[in-house]
Amino acid sequence: MLDEVGKMLIYFGVVLIVFGLLIILLSKAGSSLPIGRLPGDIYVKRDNFVFYFPLGTSILISLLLTGLSFLILLFVRKQ
Repeated sequence: MLDEVGKMLIYFGVVLIVFGLLIILLSKAGSSLPIGRLPGDIYVKRDNFVFYFPLGTSILISLLLTGLSFLILLFVRKQ
């Protein structure tokens, strides 16, 4: 049981490293990801007040992580 949890944590770590490297490479290539500026993100700016709530970005990241975790669990259960 603990072996499976350890393997799953390693898979998540590798996926996070690959995703981080991809973001770094895209930013150095001049391509910017619209993360934080998606439709649905709430941004209010007044004289001495700024409120930012990334609702659209949060939903997108949640969907991506849910799909990724589903695929990883599907892969782990087949072994």
